[in-house]
Amino acid sequence: MSALTRTDIEAAEHVALSPRASFSDASRGRVRPLELDPYRTEYQRDRDRIIHSKAFRRLMHKTQVFLSPEGDHYRTRLTHTLEVSQIARSVARALRLNEDLTEAIALGHDLGHTPFGHAGEDALTACYGESRGRYDGVPEAYHHNVQSVRVIEDLEYDGKGLNLTWEVRDGVAHHTGDEEPSTLEGCIVRLADRIAYVNHDIDDAVRGGVLDESELPAGAVAVLGATHGARIRTMVRDTIATSDASGVIGMSPEVWDALMELRSFLFEKVYMSRRAKEEEPKSFGVVKALFGHYLEHPELLPAEYAPQAPDELVQRVTDYVAGMTDRFAIGAYEEFFVPSSWRL
Repeated sequence: MSALTRTDIEAAEHVALSPRASFSDASRGRVRPLELDPYRTEYQRDRDRIIHSKAFRRLMHKTQVFLSPEGDHYRTRLTHTLEVSQIARSVARALRLNEDLTEAIALGHDLGHTPFGHAGEDALTACYGESRGRYDGVPEAYHHNVQSVRVIEDLEYDGKGLNLTWEVRDGVAHHTGDEEPSTLEGCIVRLADRIAYVNHDIDDAVRGGVLDESELPAGAVAVLGATHGARIRTMVRDTIATSDASGVIGMSPEVWDALMELRSFLFEKVYMSRRAKEEEPKSFGVVKALFGHYLEHPELLPAEYAPQAPDELVQRVTDYVAGMTDRFAIGAYEEFFVPSSWRL
């Protein structure tokens, strides 16, 4: 038996992958150089570091769309992340791009998401607006991709950060927002994220009784398919074929327009629906109250989040509150604001 070494894998990449792939032995490197692993490439090592991080484990208990759903089959941030990874890896493999880099970016892309989904993000942005002028170092708005990079660079591993490669950090930073990732692998994750959330949010909304599949826009269904599996299959195959022909990661105009039609439909019928929104004011209030309480009482922050200077306070409170799971945030809120005799 002969063990497969890192250099074997790197050599195989140069034979099997497209010339436009991000090769493991050509990474721009890490902020703090590490001795190379004998059996894992740099991107495989990044993937493993993300999976073993605390922030990755916490995704299991963070909301995707429906807050505190009843039943075991609704998506969480963790299941969303795994679905993005699966879709992105399928595309990368077919296009002969670096599957390990693609997987690492996908697994790390949502590490900075708040509790309670986008309601938590909106609450933190509102807190920033109220804090401006009273505290130093207040950001303009909360962006989960920015916080994901902060988790990777500064918060994990007892404040030392995961020390991931430049390519992974770039892909995580630009999986959403105006700027495109610098690698094709990062571009795949950016598109896979949209494919995943549009399709699984439809699935969860149907399961939750928010909509019936018969309500989906007929034009989009005609292009993409009438079932969850058919729609994902159409989008993945179209992405592979279109990207292979053009050299740019993307979909054909027809399939892209159908995806965007479904996304617009979801905003109207699901994301803004009574079922999805009914708990949002409460969760918004929980995050807002916790943020304000820790600002006024920074001594309550765990030692690892204690600010070292006055202009760090807002960021450190953000780091702590954004990292909470839904149930931890509810527990902290009850501890601070609900009389013990009233708790269940």
